Amino acid sequence: MHAGLTGAGGLLASAAAAGPASAAAAGSASAAAPVPRPEQFEGDELLLVPDVLLLPQGPVRGHAVRVAGGVFRDVGPARKLIGAHRRLTPVHLGRTLLMPGFVDAHHHLTQSFGKAQAFGQPSEIFKTVWEPLERALDEESAYLAAKLAALEALRGGFTTVADAGTRAPVDVAVLAQATQEAGIRCVLGQVCSDGKGGERHLARWDGSRLVHPSLAIPVPEDAADAGVLRRTARLCAEAGAVFQVHVNEHLASVERSLKSVGRRPVEHLHHVGALGPHTLGAHATLLTPGELRLLADTGTAVSYNPVASAWKGNGVAQAGTMAAMGVRFGTGTDGTRGDGFRLVDAAETAQRLAFGLQSGDSVCGAGRSWLEHATSRSADALGLGRVTGEIAPGKAADFLVVDLDVPELTPSWDLSWELVRLANRDQIRAVVVGGRLRLWDGRPPHWDGPALVRRAAAAGREVVRRAGIRRVEPVPSGP
Repeated sequence: MHAGLTGAGGLLASAAAAGPASAAAAGSASAAAPVPRPEQFEGDELLLVPDVLLLPQGPVRGHAVRVAGGVFRDVGPARKLIGAHRRLTPVHLGRTLLMPGFVDAHHHLTQSFGKAQAFGQPSEIFKTVWEPLERALDEESAYLAAKLAALEALRGGFTTVADAGTRAPVDVAVLAQATQEAGIRCVLGQVCSDGKGGERHLARWDGSRLVHPSLAIPVPEDAADAGVLRRTARLCAEAGAVFQVHVNEHLASVERSLKSVGRRPVEHLHHVGALGPHTLGAHATLLTPGELRLLADTGTAVSYNPVASAWKGNGVAQAGTMAAMGVRFGTGTDGTRGDGFRLVDAAETAQRLAFGLQSGDSVCGAGRSWLEHATSRSADALGLGRVTGEIAPGKAADFLVVDLDVPELTPSWDLSWELVRLANRDQIRAVVVGGRLRLWDGRPPHWDGPALVRRAAAAGREVVRRAGIRRVEPVPSGP
């Protein structure tokens, strides 16, 4: 099915092969193709007609969507929808793909000032880089860091980010303000390692369209005791929220757990009753077969963070094995870089290098699988499967408009694979969240993005200076 779907490049290539006259005709058609404009996305109700629509079953042509009240109301053949809604003027989007926005299942919004501080460092750096950096933040700088991260995420095609909880000495309301102003959907973690404040946080955001509260304990040993782990997880289960915790990320953390409680982190969470469909374990790169079985049997979700593994990890999560065993997982950036297309490329590449080459697996999940895990399955891992992650009636209108009339996709043979291997952030024309245009050609249309970048640049340098980050500076070997 996918191999037969060609984009604009495929049409032009076929015309060129047919001869000069056909190529000229195709060129004329290309010149006449409509070019989407930002004002076409303004309005309470829209009928959008792209060249290709990415549906749960794969990319299809000749389809349209009707958006009203921030939600997809109708999805189906374009002729049928246009005929059924004659009062609406169809917005023809030219040679574009309309696809679900990427969902970042694991982020740290208040660490954006220090990303480059992680380069070239040993794997477990939270005590030397992240904790000092976040504790040096005040309300203003935490707001700027979070809004800067939200802007980067939107530029990379993310319509949802999950913040895993900050150690900054600020009210997380400043993060909520930043993400709401940017216009991105946010699963907002509140660290409650002492067992306090969880109920208040979960109730605080009732009625918010973009903020979804979550509770977090950074790592199991941060909890005051086993009872806090159990009660926090149960509180999230009862509230329909997600409980976020880092698990089995580094060898040092696994060994600390063995020395302190006699069990590995995932085993310990299961022992105290903290695993389940409401729990999201970040990283999970160092899992035994038994721990994989525990995750599958309890329905616990995982955030697979491939770029974090490359930058500062001890291993690559066994995502292919997880999929085969039925372990729920999404993909996350861990705050490394907010670029959805590069993330799915890294997700597939990491599996190929870590596992596929040794077993002769040339598919490694295939393109469609990685797109699903970066969208609908990430939403499911965050407890938002009923809210976002796919283009379907009743789901939030969180989507991207991606330019297909580019050299990278010419000619097009299998669009799902091509989006994973070849697509770029600069092809994203529009980012829409909750039915509202949030980004156009890399810039927010309703607020001053460049001004934020300038403010954040100055504030970030000062925060890093105050933090006193301790970096390892290895001496290059050689003459």
